[in-house]
Amino acid sequence: MTDTRIAVIGTPGKWSTEVLADHLEQRTGFRCVVDMADVVLELETGILRYRDVVLNELDGVIIKKISETYSPAADDRIRMLGSLESSGVRCFSTPEQVGRLINRLEGTSALAAGKVALPATRITESTEAALDVITLFGKAILKPLYSTKARGMEVLNAEDGTETNTGKLNAFKAEHGLFYLQKFVNLGGQDLGMVFLGGEYLCTYARVGDANAWNTTIHSGGKYQAYDASPELIELGRRAQACFDLSFTTVDIALTDEGPVVFEVSAFGGFSGALKGCGIDAAEKLCDHVLKELENNP
Repeated sequence: MTDTRIAVIGTPGKWSTEVLADHLEQRTGFRCVVDMADVVLELETGILRYRDVVLNELDGVIIKKISETYSPAADDRIRMLGSLESSGVRCFSTPEQVGRLINRLEGTSALAAGKVALPATRITESTEAALDVITLFGKAILKPLYSTKARGMEVLNAEDGTETNTGKLNAFKAEHGLFYLQKFVNLGGQDLGMVFLGGEYLCTYARVGDANAWNTTIHSGGKYQAYDASPELIELGRRAQACFDLSFTTVDIALTDEGPVVFEVSAFGGFSGALKGCGIDAAEKLCDHVLKELENNP
């Protein structure tokens, strides 16, 4: 038991947030789950308050979830936590690095710059250009810049014709603006989640999709299974997560006919896949990692 005071930035009542808070409480005797919707930043003093807790007086915070849904508003919360970090409170992961992954374009641009294998991707505001991309790809996934668990994504097929796809593109543009189009790749019914803690490989699990869904997310009926990743595949995941500096993350990888590709690196990473797929309590390991970091580098 230590007297270290660490809060969890997350969603009160959600399993992944509460299990992390449970482990911290067991080791430190302190428990605080912070809902960013109730945080107040005093700009003139730099103080952040959550109810009766002054966050600036803590030893650290673990950013488990910044928002239930990604949106430009999540960027504002990241900036608030950046103020907390500037006051000397250690953040795991740092707000700057988390912020790079809230917006899908910024995250995948970093992966592309790092020469990480990705599905072919095109970005445009032009409906005409987007139609040309759909024709080029044959089948494309249209993705919002701010979303998780495949929410808001659409599969567009060139065979559906220009009129149909124009209608879908215009409706999407009215809500989201920019077109982020990625070539549809055959997942073979599964994709992989590769887990890293402090930059070190932890495990890999597979998400096996529901036969009726085009994606394999648990949100769409997928199931977790263990997966024995090859050294080459682990190296791909390692290079992807190394484009960022995250305390804990999951790299989403697909095994396609043309070789493995990375879909994204998670801003937060998930505990459920590691536990259900690999039997590893990643929340406990993250807690140990953070306490060790604070002990060695206060």
